[in-house]
Amino acid sequence: MDYKSLAIKIIDLRNADLKLRSKLINEGKLGEGYTKEMEKLHNLNAKLLNDIIETAGYPTVDKVGKEASEAAWFVIQHSIAQPAFMKKCAELLKKAVLENKAEATNLAYLTDRIAVFEGKKQLYGTQFDWDKTGKLSPNEIDDLAKVNQRRKSLGLNTLEEQTLIIRKRAENESQFPPTNLKQREQEINEWRKLVGWIK
Repeated sequence: MDYKSLAIKIIDLRNADLKLRSKLINEGKLGEGYTKEMEKLHNLNAKLLNDIIETAGYPTVDKVGKEASEAAWFVIQHSIAQPAFMKKCAELLKKAVLENKAEATNLAYLTDRIAVFEGKKQLYGTQFDWDKTGKLSPNEIDDLAKVNQRRKSLGLNTLEEQTLIIRKRAENESQFPPTNLKQREQEINEWRKLVGWIK
C-alpha cells in the first residue's frame, strides 16, 4: 500500500476545505449557515475519504503520518451531512486511539459533534452555537465540572476559557448571529431530519 500518496490525497482534501472556508470568510458568508457550495465539497470529501478508508483502513499516524491523520479527522468532522460515515469513523477512531495511533482530542471533538447532531448532551463541550443572547456558547453539556475534568484529562483548557477563544475567533472572522434564531433552529432541525441525524 502506497501510504505516502494516500497521505497527499488526504491533505489535499483538507486544503480544498480550508480554501473554500477562506473564500467564504472573505465574502462575509461564513456565518450565513451551511452553504450549498460547502455541503457539496464536504460530501465529495467524505466520499473520497471513505474510498481511502475502505481500501487502506483508518488513516492512523503510523500509516499516513501526523499531518494526514489530522487532515482525515478534519474531513470527517466536516462530513456533517453523512451521519453513517461520521459514526463509522468514530468507531474506527476510537479503536485507533486505544492503540495510541490517533489523537484522543480528535475523538472527543467527533464524539461531541455526533452527540449535538443527534440532540444529545456533549461530554467535552467542544461544539458551539449562537445562544438566545446572540453569543456563541457551548451546545448543551451534561455537567460543567465533569466536562472540565474530561477536558483536563485530554490536556484541553477549561470550557470557560475555550468559550472566550471561540467568541474572539468569530469576531475576527466577522461572524454574526443569525437575524432570526428561531427560523434558523427550525431550518437546522429540518436539515437534520433530511440527512438522517434525527427522525
